[in-house]
This record gives sequence, structure tokens and C-alpha cells, in this order.
Amino acid sequence: MSETIESERQTADDPMLAVSNLTKTFSGITAVDGVSFDVQEGEMTGLIGPNGAGKSTTFNCITNLVEPGEGEVVFDGEDITGMQTHDIARDGLVRTFQIARELREMTVLENMMVSPKDQTETALAAVLPGMRNSVRKEEQVMVEQAWETLDFFEIDHLAYEFAGTLSGGQRKLLELARALMADPDMVLLDEPFAGVNPTLEDRLLDRLHELTDQGYTFLIVEHDIDLIMNNCVDVIVMHQGRLLAEGPPSTVRNDERVVDAYLGGEVAE
Repeated sequence: MSETIESERQTADDPMLAVSNLTKTFSGITAVDGVSFDVQEGEMTGLIGPNGAGKSTTFNCITNLVEPGEGEVVFDGEDITGMQTHDIARDGLVRTFQIARELREMTVLENMMVSPKDQTETALAAVLPGMRNSVRKEEQVMVEQAWETLDFFEIDHLAYEFAGTLSGGQRKLLELARALMADPDMVLLDEPFAGVNPTLEDRLLDRLHELTDQGYTFLIVEHDIDLIMNNCVDVIVMHQGRLLAEGPPSTVRNDERVVDAYLGGEVAE
């Protein structure tokens, strides 16, 4: 990745995602403690931090898989705090998980077909003959999109394989491909490179950069600091549930608090 990546950052009046004072407590333990940050549209932003920093919980609060105790989440100018998870996805904010959640007993192609939003109710179409042609055309478009997306990630040859038979890396590719079938504006990626071999990692990074060039926005949780520093325009660092640092890689890399957090030292207030 070119060292000039930081100079490519595009300014915007309003961020794609704005998280303000996000807080979540479990049984008296504060997992996320007043975290605030922005993610700009059309960028790849990294979210890093030691184990237990609160990164995944932050993702869960943003998408309301876990209801935040306090704070506000604004996506594309809309307050989505506490909104139903499926409605958040329908609005264009989707996510993946540390452990891929593929439908194991369905084929790869069938997994892809469950993701598009605003699908016509097929049961209703069955009793309304006038809708059948429309549904068939809709399904044809979705199938074509699914094949194109699988080809983009170079897993089209696995289309008729059961998802449960895929390798860990292939499941990561399927999960991201399936997320794109929902026609998102932004994708939250929770450790997309975990368990992925270097060749597959390079392929996935290439695809993410291509998608960013096409206008997609990504927020990536990852433990590999070098990977984030070399591929993201902006980096957010959490430690013990709090925001520790935020900025371009050159700034974050040289922040003594970040170094201390990863080396196990005390973090200055």
C-alpha cells in the first residue's frame, strides 16, 4: 500500500457514521465507556485495541445487537440509536462477525440469495398470478447479482457447495460477499482477516480497496496493527472501553499511549 494513502483522504461536511458518547455496561462492568468517533464516507477506517478493549461491543451497540446504555449513533444523517438491527441494515449499514455466520446447510448461492433487501413476498405472489412474472424477473436479477459478486471474490466455483464445507478463509469471503448483496453504503467488518492465509488476505484487501474506490465505506476491527496502518486512512484506538487515540496512521503510530497500551504499560489520562 502506498505511503501516500493519508494524503488521499477526502474531506466531508458530515461523516457517514458519527458515534457520540457510546456507553455499555454489563453487570456493573463498563465495556464501552463514553466512546465518540466519526467515519468519513468512501474511506477504509480501522478500529484497533488490545483484547478486551471493547471493539466488538462497540460494533454490537452501533448495530443494536446490544442496546447501548447511553450515547447516540448517527448514520448518513439519521439517528439510528436503538433502531431494530434489520432496519439498520435496510438503511444501508451492515456488518460481518468474528466467526462467520453462514447458513451451513444451504449452498453458497442460496446463502447469497437471502441477503437482498426489499424482496417481494413469494408467498403473496403465489396467490396473485399477476405478480408471478414480476417475482421471476426479480429473482433473475438477484441471481445475476449473486454470480457477479461471487466472481468478484473469486468463489463462484463454490456456488453449489454447502456453506458448511467451506474453509475458514472461504467463509470470510462468503460473508463479505453476502453483506454486499444487501446493497449497503457502509460495512462494519469484525476481524475479517482472522484465520485467513496470507494469499487470501491479499486478495481480500485488494477487493476492499476496489470497493472503497467504488464508494463503499468500511470500518474494520483488526488485531494486525501493521495491516490497519498500511491500508486505512484513519485509525481509531480503544483501550479498556475508552477511546485512546484517533487520526491518520502516522499520528496514531507515534502516540506513546497507544504504544503503552499494546505493550501492557499504564495509559496516561
